[in-house]
Amino acid sequence: MEVGAEGFAQRLPRLRRRILRAAFVALDMEFTGLHSTSLQNNEPSLFDSPAERYVKARQSVQRFTLVQLGLAIFSKENSNKYVVHSYNFFLFPSTLGIRDVEFSLSASSIQFLSHYGFDYNKFFKDGIPYMNEVQEKILRQHLLAGTWKVCSTSNADRDVLKKAIDEVTSWIAAAKEEDTMILQDLNGYHGIEVQLVLRQALENVWTEPLGDKKVMVKKVSPEHRQLLENSSYDHCQKKLILLSARGFTNLFQILVKVKKPLVGHNMLLDLMHLHDKFYRPLPESYEEFKRNIHNLFPIIIDTKTVTKSVQKKCLFPRVSSLLEAYAVLCSSNLNPKGPPCPVIALASGCSRYAEKKFPHEAGYDAFLCGSVLLMSAHLLLCRSTDDVVEAEPSFSQYLTVLAEHVNKVNFIRGGVSSINFSGEDSPCRHPPALVVHVRGWPGLTEGQIYQEFKARGCFDVRRLSKNQFILLSNKYKQLVLRDYRHHPHLQVSVYRHWRHSPSVNCLLQISGIVALWSLLAFVLGGARSC
Repeated sequence: MEVGAEGFAQRLPRLRRRILRAAFVALDMEFTGLHSTSLQNNEPSLFDSPAERYVKARQSVQRFTLVQLGLAIFSKENSNKYVVHSYNFFLFPSTLGIRDVEFSLSASSIQFLSHYGFDYNKFFKDGIPYMNEVQEKILRQHLLAGTWKVCSTSNADRDVLKKAIDEVTSWIAAAKEEDTMILQDLNGYHGIEVQLVLRQALENVWTEPLGDKKVMVKKVSPEHRQLLENSSYDHCQKKLILLSARGFTNLFQILVKVKKPLVGHNMLLDLMHLHDKFYRPLPESYEEFKRNIHNLFPIIIDTKTVTKSVQKKCLFPRVSSLLEAYAVLCSSNLNPKGPPCPVIALASGCSRYAEKKFPHEAGYDAFLCGSVLLMSAHLLLCRSTDDVVEAEPSFSQYLTVLAEHVNKVNFIRGGVSSINFSGEDSPCRHPPALVVHVRGWPGLTEGQIYQEFKARGCFDVRRLSKNQFILLSNKYKQLVLRDYRHHPHLQVSVYRHWRHSPSVNCLLQISGIVALWSLLAFVLGGARSC
């Protein structure tokens, strides 16, 4: 089900009820970009510790924004069956009463989503607004002071507002009390802005939104106007304006309040965007970010971490994507002796996901994510015990067998396999490294070394000293050692800390000097005694 700004407020109560009844919630996001290329040394690297990766990713998250958030709500029925309500929410930053939001677009990301049929018109024209706590505080202050505004510099937008106001001022002179007129084509916050401007300028008008981009204007007496303003049905009350401006943040706060298990796939960036866009700007401290996320969502499960475990423990082929993992789990009889996996049924409004694949549509990927979790957990439960597994395992049993993976978020290309959101991260363990010693090739840079070796594998490069570089790769290749055995300028060998570390070399040099001076002093002292 696709949800935009037009129908979001009406669906929010039902969404809340479904989340309250859910066993867990899966999510996925699509962004305007992943890693900013305008920032130096911002690409993920095998050299990165989790804290170093966070610093890099934080800068990118602050530059890019969400275009779509997928939410799949998994509810367990009485039988061995889960019903899924899957939603696509188109999002766009709130433009009411806060400083105009700026964000970047990555050409490759835009092209990638376009290839998979993403509708950018829905993003720009019907995106649900959202804001974090800092932005909400600023808007609240502006509303109380009466200094709010719609952040718009478009001449077309200004023309729409001017046209609506001109229509009312022309009509009001000849209108009688209780006469009404309808203003058309007022998108988003224009409806609110027109109403507030008219009420501020004319004491004998009343306004009401009618939906479908329409606003009714009614001529009333000042006394009647005062009664209407004190009514609970006034759609322009400050609290209702704030509720509208918060938009999707209202749903985020429901998720935080109910504390249902939150499931994702390679979800570090997802969690960072959740924090930055709906909670608070990302802190500088990596540890503070982890604490905040754990307080918001005490149970997080990353299906990438889970499927890596399934690959090790079961006869599970290696897969590179969420869609591949789903296909393997659906088609392979990985557990012929145990009870069948729970039935996963899409609700009526989401049935198209059962008929066709929609990769990189956020709602579809969220559905895949939750399905992969259930099937993987069932497989692990059946393999974890020699006892007969009951025919209808509860979700709490699945959580028990997944305990070692809870709050462990996959770490792509780095010094650890996962980030632990409920404790300390594991020590960094890098793959075997190669060291390149340069001879007769002055001024060689990390970029040139990368270009030299990229045809032989995916290497990350870091300068070790003036004439030495370290190469790291997930796939250590003897081929490189062989090919560069007789190279005129580049000597490649396996990195040995005691031999190649600058700090160890410096210590050895100092120790050698001290030993030499001690020997010299001993010899000279012995000569004088003779």
